[in-house]
Amino acid sequence: MCCHRNFAKLFLFLIIIYCAKVYPQNTDKRPNILVIMFDDAGLDMSAYGSTYVNTPAFDEIAKEGMLFNRAYTPNAKCAPSRAAIMTGRNSWQLGAAANHVIYFPAKFKTYQEVLLENGYTTGHTGKGYAPGKTNAEDGSSRNVMGPAFNKKTLSPATKYISTNDYSGNFEDFLNGAPENKPWSFWVGSTEPHRGYEYGSGAKLGKKTPDQIKEFPPYWPDNQVTRNDLLDYAFEIEDTDKHIGRIIETLRKRNLLDNTLVVVTSDHGMPFPRVKGDQYENANHIPMAILWKKKMKNAGRHVDDYVSFIDLAPTFIEAAGIDWRSSGMYPATGKSLVKIISSDRSGQIEEQRDFVLIGKERHDTGRPGDVGYPIRGIHKNGMLYIRNYEVDRWPSGNPETGYLNSDGSPTKTTVLELRRKGGDTSYWKLNFGKRESEELYNVATDPFCMNNLANDLGHTPIKAKLKSEMERKLKEQGDLRMLGYGHLYENAPMVNGRYFYEEFMTGKKPKAGWVNDSDFEPQFLDGDGNAIKEVSIPKK
Repeated sequence: MCCHRNFAKLFLFLIIIYCAKVYPQNTDKRPNILVIMFDDAGLDMSAYGSTYVNTPAFDEIAKEGMLFNRAYTPNAKCAPSRAAIMTGRNSWQLGAAANHVIYFPAKFKTYQEVLLENGYTTGHTGKGYAPGKTNAEDGSSRNVMGPAFNKKTLSPATKYISTNDYSGNFEDFLNGAPENKPWSFWVGSTEPHRGYEYGSGAKLGKKTPDQIKEFPPYWPDNQVTRNDLLDYAFEIEDTDKHIGRIIETLRKRNLLDNTLVVVTSDHGMPFPRVKGDQYENANHIPMAILWKKKMKNAGRHVDDYVSFIDLAPTFIEAAGIDWRSSGMYPATGKSLVKIISSDRSGQIEEQRDFVLIGKERHDTGRPGDVGYPIRGIHKNGMLYIRNYEVDRWPSGNPETGYLNSDGSPTKTTVLELRRKGGDTSYWKLNFGKRESEELYNVATDPFCMNNLANDLGHTPIKAKLKSEMERKLKEQGDLRMLGYGHLYENAPMVNGRYFYEEFMTGKKPKAGWVNDSDFEPQFLDGDGNAIKEVSIPKK
């Protein structure tokens, strides 16, 4: 009888050993990290009350986790926005990476690189850091987001939606990732970046123009502009389907509880006066976070001001890594782990009562490849903006197509309205020259239509916001505050350099993100009045 019992114990022991080898368990209890990034999506998620966009997967993450009501990117353009996420620093603290389409400075390590050095398996699919080049000090290629997983493709709903099977490629990554190690993965959708198949929102998405209840007052309200928004909505919903499949994959693999999931967008929608600008709808981005193992309550709404620079410190702390020994430059952002683990909604950390925003050079198209430098501060529902070079065109020169505003039916509508002698107020709002200071009450004026900067009753709050903004920027070493802002504009571009000069001499440089009709045939003044014909020699 004793022998039988001993044999049974031995048999059970062997079974346990066998199972441990065949089904290895994750002995490293640090969380997995998953970032899902929309490309050019604003707060247009149904979780935020959108009436014409339906995002059940995003909403589910917000319901099971938390929804951030005041999340901002410090710079509303793809490359500098993503640079802030990767490094935990504002774009004006990143040298050349303050700009768009540049060589990312080799000295700045990214959170993905640090996680890899500390036992994480890393990877990405779709759009990572872009557009720009990431090289090491010796000039060799540097993959700042981990290896790419892009082999799986699908047939998209329209010709402009990517063929990348984001959710399928995430599964490929998981299939190859060691089961006894944590991982960090970046899903970079290229939707709802332009272009769109005009009418797809109505035809394929079954949407109607009257579903849009809050139409932006800085565009003409007509069927063309409303359908442009519906097409944008359709592409958001396409990515949301991938998000749903990704979350289901995590559930099936029993990975959801200990995966820190962040779903957000690099900046606002690719429409005039939004993407590439610094108004409320440009920088205010959607953000939902889920980390079941760390959270106490589900369905929380967070009102703290948070910035993209807070994400890298969050990931590094969650992974149990000391930032000081990581090799990364000092972080300006602050970890969100305490907010994630809190049981409260509303304002959780009192010191999170502001965010800083700004821009340098985005797309090319001005003489000398200069930018349109802006700095701003959001605080207590107010937005203060300082425009430093008001003689320049905010969205790029008219004669070179306003290159910092993507081509679109909405852009064309605004431009044609001015050209045909119609209402020029829309053109001035979207493309006209600006005052040096702007002040908006975004709590009551979210579209930033009523500039309060010259209102005497708002002089004290304007002065206070300006002073606080400049003090914080100086503390962060902002070259623009120290009198060396031109150094940002000296950073070499990967492509598009000397666009203005080449165009004006008849060389026809490429600008595939705008329409040929965007280029004005006349030089304009700041109010949109024609000055003289643009004369370009034929080559």
